[in-house]
Amino acid sequence: MNQVFSELKVIELAGVLAGPLAGMFFAELGAKVIKVESALTDGDVTRSWKLPSENPDNNVSAYFASTNYKKEYIFLDFRNQDHINEVYRLVKDADIVISNFKEGDDLKFGLDYSRLKTINPKLIYAHLSGFESEPSRVAYDVVLQAEAGFMFMNGTPESGPVKMPLAMMDILAAQQLKQAILTALWLREKNGRGHHIECSLEASALAALTNQATNYLMAGSIPQAMGSLHPNIAPYGESFKCADGKLVVLAIGTDRQFKKLCKILGDEPMADYEHFTTNSVRVEHRKALYVGLQPLFKKFERQTLLDLCIADNVPVAAIRSMDEVFENKKAKEMILEELIEGVNTKRVSTVAFRIIE
Repeated sequence: MNQVFSELKVIELAGVLAGPLAGMFFAELGAKVIKVESALTDGDVTRSWKLPSENPDNNVSAYFASTNYKKEYIFLDFRNQDHINEVYRLVKDADIVISNFKEGDDLKFGLDYSRLKTINPKLIYAHLSGFESEPSRVAYDVVLQAEAGFMFMNGTPESGPVKMPLAMMDILAAQQLKQAILTALWLREKNGRGHHIECSLEASALAALTNQATNYLMAGSIPQAMGSLHPNIAPYGESFKCADGKLVVLAIGTDRQFKKLCKILGDEPMADYEHFTTNSVRVEHRKALYVGLQPLFKKFERQTLLDLCIADNVPVAAIRSMDEVFENKKAKEMILEELIEGVNTKRVSTVAFRIIE
């Protein structure tokens, strides 16, 4: 499967995260991906986004490596017409262009869809923008997390609004961009024409609001910061410390699962308490529920409790740090290594599916 796109050629005129992440998806699956970087800035800005522990003397950061794999890298100056002509040459037999130009820059450089389709009528031109509602506005991930309602919902009443610790708006946009490109490839198979795709971080963020948006649109409920808790289910998102000091989190979705949890924890009658018998009353009385459950977890080592719950199909999980995550067999299988400009790089695969037949 890793060569499924071996006949595709992708020109990546995009930097930072969302565009390169989409490009990496095609590279992983065999496409020839040529990443065009700015010669004026020593390449993609993320090359310089280094942790204090990284070597300052090379031009490859861990952040850059996270979204770049199996690509060719060329550095061009778009103020130079010869360099623009080089892009035209690359586009002539390309299948896909991925870009994230600021508003108007594609026209300024002559790298807009209208110009490029005269060179290659079958070209799929996928452009990623920030705000559709305010095209000239600079869009960074935390800005979108704030504007699209994610920060307001995230955190706790004590912490106030908190951003998610990933550039989640970029990641969501990369998924939308990939889906759009795959859709356009399918259309091209049917009609033989190129297509112009527009995808924005703003629309991608709004599309991901899903059930929280519907809670508001249908029930008038404005989601409040409640940490990991779920507004519709309890106990769901509550975390507890075990006897060894390690943490677990609950994801109890049914009354039957709650009964089994109480039995495992050694307090079977709790499931029959008036305020805990059904999910709806548990949601209403979740603070009392937490107080009742908390001491029960301190009777168990974390792994012992996990084993009991997994054996009885009760959804409980260990809260793992990054080093613990990569002790997992599947996580190890998804690590991709590559030497980029003399730097040994590692990242997690963007491909999380298998085609069996």
